[in-house]
Amino acid sequence: MTDRKPKVVVTRKLPEPVEARMRELFDVVLNDDDRPMDAAALAAAVADTDVLVPTITDQIDKALIAAAGPRLRIIANFGAGVDHIDVEAAHARGIAVTNTPGVLTEDTADMTMALIMAVARRLVEGANIAQAGEFAGWSPTWMLGKRLRGASLGIIGMGRIGQALARRARAFGLAINYHNRKPAGRLIEEELGATYWESLDQMLAHMDIISLNCPHTPATYHLLSARRLKLLQPHAILVNTARGEVIDEAAMANMLQAGELGGAGLDVFEHEPTINPRLLKLANVVLLPHMSSATVEARIEMGEKVMINIRTFLDGHKPPDRVIPSML
Repeated sequence: MTDRKPKVVVTRKLPEPVEARMRELFDVVLNDDDRPMDAAALAAAVADTDVLVPTITDQIDKALIAAAGPRLRIIANFGAGVDHIDVEAAHARGIAVTNTPGVLTEDTADMTMALIMAVARRLVEGANIAQAGEFAGWSPTWMLGKRLRGASLGIIGMGRIGQALARRARAFGLAINYHNRKPAGRLIEEELGATYWESLDQMLAHMDIISLNCPHTPATYHLLSARRLKLLQPHAILVNTARGEVIDEAAMANMLQAGELGGAGLDVFEHEPTINPRLLKLANVVLLPHMSSATVEARIEMGEKVMINIRTFLDGHKPPDRVIPSML
């Protein structure tokens, strides 16, 4: 590095320990009021900075990258997903892109398992009744949910999070199945007791619970299309802690409303932060505000990864979490 501190623009408010360390390391511009930057503010930021630290709420598209000034050398994303960044356009301009994988794995798997339990055992319905003072007493036929032990779980995307979910689900007695671009390997399958399905269509037709744990890419947009959703059994539960765009949300809402699906647990939405109003009215749907990775520990570790990536890159070395187009 040179003696001059690199200028870093951070688009959203980060945990105080992360911001404090950034103040020490960089000439940092922070977002104290935590409002998402509009297109004009982002354009002004990339025009005169060495490093941009965006989040999922920022659209770093081809036009914005083309308008970036000559100083911009690295986009150090605060988050694992990079579907909001045109990585190819950045690569073509010689701008590095990094992310923060790994640190979100356990927290996201925890929340995915929590959603499976919440939908299957009707936890939110029950809590709402109790907290509204409407509990009239126990009944042998009231608020009946579904037992998890013995149910078949189909995991779409057997990466870090998918494997972490499988470990949790196996402890609850679920039968682990998965679909991936390629098999995870014999050792992983043996550890998890997991069965690989080459055909996604066939897996969908046989599962009691489906969990989406794959990234959003052009290839996975509406991976669960209206046609594929129709393959699910009427009692099946669908859980998504990946990206909303992976499901045809309108088609899913139609099926839930018509009683053609057993339920859904959703932490992400296709047109986030807007939620399909039909989903808000359904008792068999549990909705969360994109909070699967929202732990103090995860956010601080994400910030630490961002700073390591920036410093390593500016020191002339390969950052540990560089994203290149061929990886997507």
